[in-house]
Amino acid sequence: MTLPRWVLAPAALGALLVLLPLAAMIGRVDWADFWTLVSSDSSREALVLSLRTSAAATLACVVLGVPMALVLARTEFPGQTVLRSLVLLPLVLPPVVGGIALLYTFGRRGLLGGTFEALGVQIAFSTTAVVLAQTFVALPFLVLSLEGTLRSADPRHETVAATLGAGPTTVLRRVTLPLVLPGLASATILSFARALGEFGATLTFAGSLQGTTRTLPLEIYLQRETDPDAAVALSLVLVVVAVVVIALVRRPRGGAL
Repeated sequence: MTLPRWVLAPAALGALLVLLPLAAMIGRVDWADFWTLVSSDSSREALVLSLRTSAAATLACVVLGVPMALVLARTEFPGQTVLRSLVLLPLVLPPVVGGIALLYTFGRRGLLGGTFEALGVQIAFSTTAVVLAQTFVALPFLVLSLEGTLRSADPRHETVAATLGAGPTTVLRRVTLPLVLPGLASATILSFARALGEFGATLTFAGSLQGTTRTLPLEIYLQRETDPDAAVALSLVLVVVAVVVIALVRRPRGGAL
């Protein structure tokens, strides 16, 4: 397909809009002290906490999101459109609103928080709260992506397997999931990336306690006021992680980048 030449100008402007800020940030990195800036105790704790909580949130997204996507893609029931809209609501909500909703659900005086407090479990302003906040914002990414993959998959293989006597669980395990495995892998990686970059809901629901709830985005925000060089260096670390994630998602099925 031959594109009209005028398309190139706005395409180039769009690329510059994305690339120039990144280039400007890289230009401000203090390379002489880069390792020192990113290896401080607070920075390392924030990075390790982010990786741990993001991995836990991604696991929760897979455990909860795969069944949700299957229900939305393979069944029909009254109110399905409304349910899908509500499930995807965190995609368009400001993260801080999600944090407030979580706080009034799991906080000390929240809908379920009092019950958990009576059992001796405090969720708000804990590492568990970080995982919940990350799961809340990342789950719709997995559901939306996997539902699209399921809808585009050919259902005839599942029909044939059922005709040959395979039960629903066997069809799901031996036919459906292998068919959509590449899409599931991409959706999982995207969920991890979204969880890793979560800021607003985490700050509102979990706070910023070093070693407990202060993830890397929160550390960058705090360092921006006290040590701009460290904030820029840590931002570059997140950019590198994001590039790696995008490369994994966009990798051809043959395996070459």
